[in-house]
Amino acid sequence: MDAIVTVPDAQPWSSSGKGRRGRTGVVVVHGFAGSPRSTRPFGQRLAAAGYSVDVPLLPGHGTDIGDLARTRYRDWAEHLQRTVDHFAERCERVVLIGQGVGGTLSLDLASQRPDQIERVVVINPQITAPTSLWARAAPLGQFVVPYLPRGLAGLPRDDIARPDVHEGAYPLVATRAARSVIRELPRIRHQLLDVTQPLLVVHSTVDHLVPPSDALELLELVGSGDVRELVCERSYHVVLLDHDAPIVERAVLGFLEDVTPS
Repeated sequence: MDAIVTVPDAQPWSSSGKGRRGRTGVVVVHGFAGSPRSTRPFGQRLAAAGYSVDVPLLPGHGTDIGDLARTRYRDWAEHLQRTVDHFAERCERVVLIGQGVGGTLSLDLASQRPDQIERVVVINPQITAPTSLWARAAPLGQFVVPYLPRGLAGLPRDDIARPDVHEGAYPLVATRAARSVIRELPRIRHQLLDVTQPLLVVHSTVDHLVPPSDALELLELVGSGDVRELVCERSYHVVLLDHDAPIVERAVLGFLEDVTPS
């Protein structure tokens, strides 16, 4: 039985497209401890442009921190794969858009499924292990401290430059779930050369969750011959709810139009 969504506006969302754009399926993936509250508005704007869109809710998210603590990176990756498989059955092409760890998941899947995924957009993706004290202590600490206040972990709850805008992320960090991401990062970095699809990398100059250097490294490590960069100077980590969201929307629509047959 699926968990009941309790975070406001965190429900998953989808829309069937129209016309030639409707034959392109776009999956917009939220980040760690977040929810579609941060990705659905962007997905709705893409749907208004005619694309088929799915905004999934990853397992353990949008409910309570206890649910997140019982999930791991592989649960989120398998859920994303099922979402992509569903689109692949009814659309001619699939595009992944991921924010934060949603971008990490998108890169991971794209490296493994180059024939299934046409293009990728990542927004402040994480590809290196954090260097904070809590991250270094996580291999042992995860078994002693199951939950950690975000402030103690150095992770602001709403890393958004716009005032009074809230992502609705959990106030605590589920340490074993977070550690499951960190464990996968060396493997994902090793696979970046296998990301050969056209790639749009969106990154902020100021990000309090993921170092901006992650995006710069990504630009150098992927195997794609078509890598584009969009720098957001007025937004923090959660770009899709921040000042630069309209700029990102225009860039992504142009990126998608390149793959949509006229």
